[in-house]
Amino acid sequence: MDLLIKILVGFGVGTLIGMTGLGGGVLLLPILIFGLHVPAIRAVGSDALFNFVTKIGASWVHLRKGTVRRKVVLALAAGSAPGSYLGVSYLIHLRNLYGNGVNHFITVAVGVLLICIPTFLFFQKKIEDRAAVRPPTMKSFAWMWLIGLVAGFLVGITSVGSGSIVMMMLLLFYSFQPKVMVGTDIVHALILTGVTSLLHFRMHNVDMNLVGALLIGSIPGGLMGSYLSTRVPVPWLRRILCAVLLTTGARMLMA
Repeated sequence: MDLLIKILVGFGVGTLIGMTGLGGGVLLLPILIFGLHVPAIRAVGSDALFNFVTKIGASWVHLRKGTVRRKVVLALAAGSAPGSYLGVSYLIHLRNLYGNGVNHFITVAVGVLLICIPTFLFFQKKIEDRAAVRPPTMKSFAWMWLIGLVAGFLVGITSVGSGSIVMMMLLLFYSFQPKVMVGTDIVHALILTGVTSLLHFRMHNVDMNLVGALLIGSIPGGLMGSYLSTRVPVPWLRRILCAVLLTTGARMLMA
């Protein structure tokens, strides 16, 4: 029964990802912590590995289609990989100091992100419309490194934001066609979640059985969501999900 619930959670999250394009981390992590009562630090590591696996197929497609700016990916990854290491190391330091108290810290950090990210998403379309198409410069590459560093640290401690936060911050310094922005963002997120999940795995923060069950459900769920995305009012669904995430974030801060 427990296995079936996890598979159904994976199916539901996969369906929502396929329908709305929202990141798996921001959707799955609150369910793992509040719904399945997974300890927060283990939920973060398991969520990071789940996100890594679910991004492999999309990254391959974008790389084959040429919708990835590899220099931008490298600039971001040069910051996000060490940032993720710092984030995971900080969690381990807190665990050594406070034991299970680290789970409260993670819950608060995730709560803050669940308020910030949906707020960004409400204004994403306006930001994209105002972002002029422009190639990156040497100065913007330096900013991308810093974006990667900050995003990597946040993903290291929460597993949330590998796509959404990076995308929003990228639009401030660099913009190409939407499909290129998405492809570049997804491939970088693949690298970042891969590094993060490996670091958490080495620290024994990954529940492989949980990840396996979630993936069993998420694969058909993603296909279902992609099919439904042309048959449901996706913009309204995104708004509803953002409102739910805001409420969840507020609840996590008050927990």
